[in-house]
Amino acid sequence: MHDIKFIRDNFDIFKKKISNRNNSASIENILNLDKKNRQLIFEKEALEKQKKDISKSKDKKMFEISKEISSKIKKISDEQLITKIELEKIISAIPNIPHSDVPEGTSEDKNKIIEIKGEIKSKNFKPKSHYELGEKLGMLDFDLATKTTGARFVFVKDKLAMMERALSNFMIDVHTLENGYKEISPPLFASENSMYGTGQLPKFENDQFEIKLDKGDERKFLIPTAEVILTNIVKNQIIKLNDLPLRLVASTPCFRKEAGSYGKDTRGMIRQHQFYKVELVSIVENTKCLDELERMTNCATMILDKLNLPYRKIVLCTGDMGFSAEKTYDIEVWLPSESKYREISSCSSCGTFQSRRMNSRYKNSKNENVFTGTLNGSGLAVGRTLIAIMENYQIEDGSIIIPEVLRPYMNNMDKISSISS
Repeated sequence: MHDIKFIRDNFDIFKKKISNRNNSASIENILNLDKKNRQLIFEKEALEKQKKDISKSKDKKMFEISKEISSKIKKISDEQLITKIELEKIISAIPNIPHSDVPEGTSEDKNKIIEIKGEIKSKNFKPKSHYELGEKLGMLDFDLATKTTGARFVFVKDKLAMMERALSNFMIDVHTLENGYKEISPPLFASENSMYGTGQLPKFENDQFEIKLDKGDERKFLIPTAEVILTNIVKNQIIKLNDLPLRLVASTPCFRKEAGSYGKDTRGMIRQHQFYKVELVSIVENTKCLDELERMTNCATMILDKLNLPYRKIVLCTGDMGFSAEKTYDIEVWLPSESKYREISSCSSCGTFQSRRMNSRYKNSKNENVFTGTLNGSGLAVGRTLIAIMENYQIEDGSIIIPEVLRPYMNNMDKISSISS
């Protein structure tokens, strides 16, 4: 959410910065609505004062006038509420302002590579895709999932299911024991208010799976990412400065309709309606967001370093960032079957954008209540990490060597094959 006072005082600057975000929301009417809203509030408060003065006078002759004033107050209040809702509807659909050091651009072509790390090992055979490997092993079954559930789902079986679970446990251990995150096992349902707080609603409602509950209940949604639940832990709170930074991690299933991705990555596990992800969330002083973003991104890449997977780090341009982000790093892992890097994590600083929507604040060193800074990132997407291991660690016969750091989580096996050793 944006500060209307900032928009009012810096409209031309705001308009220019938002123009770099591929923003479809119309902002031209904001100032008119804001002016109307403030004028109606002024008129209402003046009438309320007049009515209060009449009441204090106890003059019965003024009774009819007082009734007329009450009627005017009701009419103005109704109009002001409609104006306020219309204003908030426009503002809530406008993405975050990009940080000044984010490259400008309207598409991924303007993203900048920051770092390339890890050795891309050549193979003396044509690498198979993860879905070819999984189907040959009898451990990925897309047809069965389509029959039981529908498209963009998969049955992960046997030793690959074991590796999927091992990856979650390994990532959680690294983030809690080495990186200082606190593990949370959260609900998988989010309220409409929580989805609004982190920016999934109202703009991205078509991407969400809504849960139909009893009539009269507040709307509920399956979480698209644990970010929603973890970040909203501080909703409507004033946090003590000594309690910051707050660093949280959760391993959960995530659910997305992928409404805008029809025709993309239709084969395999790259883009599923249900997938596992280890999510990192930080709540910090709002002056420390960018430092925390560097730290969080390093925590995510640490997992790839330990797994010895080649990757690159990219800073996204203004037009390619997510709705709530002010700055984002994407981490892309190398997939041999495609001979290219694919996203495995996205780490974002949201500044105070989400905390304004959630009303999450802390007392700063001057004892002032100010909005928190929020950040989120994948540490990592479990399914895509599984894909990367399968493809990078495959050998010619279709078996998959298990990375050394995962072996203690997999009964010390060193290889997955049709007859696993």
